[in-house]
Amino acid sequence: MTELRVVTVKLAEELYQEIALRIPEGDRSTFIRDAIAEKLQTTPKPDKLLALEQRMVQLEEQFGQIKKYLIELEILTFQHDKINPYQYAQDDVDRKIIEYLLNYKSATTPEIAEYLKTNRWMVLNRLQRIEKNSKKQAGKSIIKYYAGERSGKKKAWWLDETLIHE
Repeated sequence: MTELRVVTVKLAEELYQEIALRIPEGDRSTFIRDAIAEKLQTTPKPDKLLALEQRMVQLEEQFGQIKKYLIELEILTFQHDKINPYQYAQDDVDRKIIEYLLNYKSATTPEIAEYLKTNRWMVLNRLQRIEKNSKKQAGKSIIKYYAGERSGKKKAWWLDETLIHE
């Protein structure tokens, strides 16, 4: 057996009473040790989770590259296979941003922030993430920022309607 270490644990009174009732006094340490070991068996190791997450990111990037190459070769065209913009939404906030852009075709960051009743920095981060993810996965971005004036709006985010199906 390996070297044992002392660990102090605070338990709720009810839990302590239950252990005292069920487990004899000399066997309690062994029982707690075994319970911790059993719980650790069912808990995934963070190294494996991190490795799996990294592999998923790599697979997504590789899939995006394949799509990009197919688009360049005109095997996969956007006219026949339009993009569902909601696939780039990670939560309700992203979905509301996309919904707003679908309705109004363009918006400034403060306009969207006012609509969502949140701060514009969060909206800006979300817009940039949607832009980056769509470009990485589809080869083209579904939204674009245009700093100049266009259709009476300055410094606005525009939905690329040629890529979107509703």
